[in-house]
Amino acid sequence: MTKLINLKVKEFLSVTAGNDPVPGGGSVSALCGSLSAALGQMVAQLTIGKKKYADVEENMKEIAAVFNSYLDEFAQDIDRDSDAYNAVFSAFQLPKETEEEKAARTSKIQEATKIAAEIPLQVAQKACKVMDFIDIAAKTGNRNAVTDACVAMMCARTAALGALLNVRINLSSIQDADFVDDLTKEASRLEKEVIEKESNLLEWIKTIL
Repeated sequence: MTKLINLKVKEFLSVTAGNDPVPGGGSVSALCGSLSAALGQMVAQLTIGKKKYADVEENMKEIAAVFNSYLDEFAQDIDRDSDAYNAVFSAFQLPKETEEEKAARTSKIQEATKIAAEIPLQVAQKACKVMDFIDIAAKTGNRNAVTDACVAMMCARTAALGALLNVRINLSSIQDADFVDDLTKEASRLEKEVIEKESNLLEWIKTIL
């Protein structure tokens, strides 16, 4: 099966618009993360080599490398999220004729659903972290690309909040109370933090435009 990340843009859009549940919101959230990193890297690249920004050039080179790393990770998450969904779906298809089969099926469903909750949580955590670098790029990078950095920030926010929705819907099916409690707390923390980071940058941009 062709990996989602290897599809052309129109092909990805067509598959997403189809009647298959994958790629769904989780994969699209990861895509938003990759777009945020790509835009952030663009801002850094547009700053590097410009005499006006010579004092931040080395920092921008470091940030560009960070964005490139996040870009690759988010891109992989597009498929990881869909693969996790497929694993849950496959677990539900396991036989349940005997008590042993029922127990094995339940165990597999729970195991797969935990993974399906952990992957979008990781996406949200990375999106929250990349926001810090986007903020630096926006405020110290090439001023001609400052609005691109803001779009990057908004994409990161969408990546995080979209991923957290996937976390929560999977948690609703998990029986491990401690696991649910831990991820719920982390999800709430991340939601508050990413909203604040985006808001701070968007308020700042109003002061210079």
